[in-house]
Amino acid sequence: MAIKITDDCINCGACEPECPNNAIYEGGVEWAMADGTTVKGSFTLRDGSSIEANAKNAPVADDRYYITAEKCTECQGFHDEPQCAAVCPVDCCVPDEMVVETPEQLLDKKNRMHI
Repeated sequence: MAIKITDDCINCGACEPECPNNAIYEGGVEWAMADGTTVKGSFTLRDGSSIEANAKNAPVADDRYYITAEKCTECQGFHDEPQCAAVCPVDCCVPDEMVVETPEQLLDKKNRMHI
């Protein structure tokens, strides 16, 4: 599963610098696959569709930090546990039950983002 940030977020920003995939953004900020990764050109998403790495995408949340599931790997290949959850002072970084991925799928995503 990817990680999500719940409505309990206090907007402290502790999670953002901990993400090795740059998958965490401040509320209202657009995201791109190229941000903090080596992705260039076209990137295939989980649903099989493709986006351009530098394309700016709509924010997932406007009023709090958010994690884009397309870039979240639960820190597979980097750390033993999701770092956002480890540093969150209010425990609002939790598994996203709507985005179920195996450890192998998460590691594959990580490897495609960091060549």
